[in-house]
Amino acid sequence: MPISLAATTMDNLLTIDLEEWFAVEILSQRYTIDDWNDLPSTVESNVRRLLELFRRRNARATWFALGWIAARYPLLLQEIARDGHEIACHSYSHRRVDLMDQGTFRADTERAIEALEKATGERPAGYRAPSWSINARTAWAFETLADLGFVYDSSIFPIKHDIYGMPEGPRHAFKMTFDSGRELWELPASTFRLLGRNIPMAGGGFFRHSPYWYSRWLIRKLNRQGRPAVIYIHPWEFDPDPPHIDGLGSLQKLRSYGSTSILYYKFDRLLQDFSFITVGDFVRRHSKRRIGFR
Repeated sequence: MPISLAATTMDNLLTIDLEEWFAVEILSQRYTIDDWNDLPSTVESNVRRLLELFRRRNARATWFALGWIAARYPLLLQEIARDGHEIACHSYSHRRVDLMDQGTFRADTERAIEALEKATGERPAGYRAPSWSINARTAWAFETLADLGFVYDSSIFPIKHDIYGMPEGPRHAFKMTFDSGRELWELPASTFRLLGRNIPMAGGGFFRHSPYWYSRWLIRKLNRQGRPAVIYIHPWEFDPDPPHIDGLGSLQKLRSYGSTSILYYKFDRLLQDFSFITVGDFVRRHSKRRIGFR
């Protein structure tokens, strides 16, 4: 049966992709992981700015952290966990899944798990692919994740985009069962259906560049349908003075810098207007109810 929460207080899902500003897909041809140690870091200051806001608004989130971040900043991961947030996996090196074969993907994910477990003392239950890069061509990745012991994934973005997307993918939470008997929950990024198209609504540049009233309206419409919104953000998006990158085109500049100066205040409004829980809490809650997803 489909999940419906319309009769209860709606809790939305708050997620952070924990990565440095230079790990993003549009800079992947400019900076490789071999360059990362030599680039100016902003992750600690931006994360602590977010943590202070979460404390003030009594909000918790799921942080999909790069293994590289966990290996370099284990104390930062521990600080996030001490505040009651959930630490999940965002790969080790932010390499797209659709550029890897199955063996390479498994090795990268195992390396990330090891780094996260070493930093926090806990094995991550959730995974999110870099740049939403699990798609119809890499559906084998879901079974690999289940085989590695993940409880849930949040890698499907059911839109058409120049960098990512699975437009034919499901729009709402569901559970996969594999021939091995293993299961994996999937929590797609939120979209709203309009004129036969899936409209992105609740994260990244889509949230940064949209008027706040528009984002709030779409989230409320989704909630009235009995569906939680999956919100996603990156710490670098909150940097009021991000590192300057020479030679970017106009679209790249918009994606890198656009609306970062005001995102903090929009996000603060979001935390006041809506209730949020971690993805892990959501999965545990509905596993106990034995509700099916589709």
